Amino acid sequence: MSNRPILEQRARIRSCIRELFDGRGFIEVDTPVLSAEVLPEAYIDPLPVQVDHGRPPHYLQASPEALMKRLLAGGSGPIYQFARSFRAGERGDRHDVEFVLLEWYAPGTTLDDTAGLLEQLCRAALGTRGIERISCRDAFATHAGIDPLTASLDDWRAAGARAGVRLPERHEETADGWFEIILADVLTPRLGRGRPTMLEAWPVSQAAFARIDPGAPPVARRFELFVDGVELANGWEEETSREVLLDRIAAANRIRESDGRGMLPVPHRVVAAHGASMPEGVGAALGFDRLVMLAAGADSIDAVRCFSSRDA
Repeated sequence: MSNRPILEQRARIRSCIRELFDGRGFIEVDTPVLSAEVLPEAYIDPLPVQVDHGRPPHYLQASPEALMKRLLAGGSGPIYQFARSFRAGERGDRHDVEFVLLEWYAPGTTLDDTAGLLEQLCRAALGTRGIERISCRDAFATHAGIDPLTASLDDWRAAGARAGVRLPERHEETADGWFEIILADVLTPRLGRGRPTMLEAWPVSQAAFARIDPGAPPVARRFELFVDGVELANGWEEETSREVLLDRIAAANRIRESDGRGMLPVPHRVVAAHGASMPEGVGAALGFDRLVMLAAGADSIDAVRCFSSRDA
């Protein structure tokens, strides 16, 4: 069977995305796949690579975030790239050890601007119309009967019982654990039906590297995008403070250590890029293979790739 249709479809979608971003004044960039630094995240494991005998390892990047942020601090302006990305232990219908991320950074923008860009992108690639914007608070109330911003652990247990979901074995029982399993098993299949859904205003504990919007209660200026029950993209209004970034890295490493997965080194060059030279704005990442999968009406990213980690 010819692989030509897969190659043509991937090229066609790349072309329409490039036209969209180039038309908005973005510059397409390339950053190294292999770097001495990686931004530590609690539940993402980068792949270490020994480059020079006896020296600390480099890492195959889980995303181009760290290096693209260094470009931003150097005055790049709005940038995007199609990045080869790597994550240990991830394999399934919508995951693989190696995959392609479309990642972009837009200085001086907000999630309102991002909603317009995402609506255009999904229209061009998938033929959708419009975009739904909903807060975590409203989405969890509608689909799981719980307020994720104020719920106690007992409230989460009750919501899990009502939905018929359980935490994985040996998974520490926390509010964040329940949030993630209910989001994955209960909300995700229901989101993005009819039109893409942008899930916003996340609990502070789920902020990652997003800035916090003070309020009662405060929320993280983060989003995830869902199309037909598939998580397609995520991002946030970036936290630019060096001190806050160090606190977030330390928190991620504490979780990694408690899970027995080991702490990752502090990425000092990325940290140094934050502060006065780091522009405020939005950073986002979209699973390109998932986008092509949705465009093709397929059930697996393997259906729209010529090679996977199983046969490369």
